[in-house]
Amino acid sequence: MMPLYFSVDVLMERVPLVNRWVSEKWQPAAVVPVAEGRVAPGAPVRIADGPRGTTWRFPGWPIELHPTEAEGYYLNLTSETPLVFVMWRPAEDGGEPAARPEIVTVSYNQAGRLMDGGERVDPVPMPEEVRAWMEPFVTEHYKPEPRRKVSVRKPDHIHEADTIKTPWL
Repeated sequence: MMPLYFSVDVLMERVPLVNRWVSEKWQPAAVVPVAEGRVAPGAPVRIADGPRGTTWRFPGWPIELHPTEAEGYYLNLTSETPLVFVMWRPAEDGGEPAARPEIVTVSYNQAGRLMDGGERVDPVPMPEEVRAWMEPFVTEHYKPEPRRKVSVRKPDHIHEADTIKTPWL
């Protein structure tokens, strides 16, 4: 089955810091659904700049749904606050903006694997449009693991004469 796609714009923000070692921090601020459907990622656009920081819009990032990730989507949708996870990296060329998204996912499991691999992954609130798009897919593809009966093996009867006595006890 082919993966399903939902395009979003990723908003990344630069927040100035009062710190002797670091002057700013970068973080995803939000994801915004794209009205036109699936579009290719485009050039970033500065949408706000001021003393409280700068916000850049990265248009057309795909969120993909794969049947093999259905458990991760289910865990996300059934959490108290569903999230979109943005994996991002500092810009290698030193240009503006200094941070760029690399992957956008809605799977808890995929986000965890990315973090385990040492990547920067930050959550942002999930827009209602993304949640509504995901729900039918999760309903169709998520099948919980069947419960297995756990058999507890009772220890063999131990005779007191067969046990080893330790002299220091």
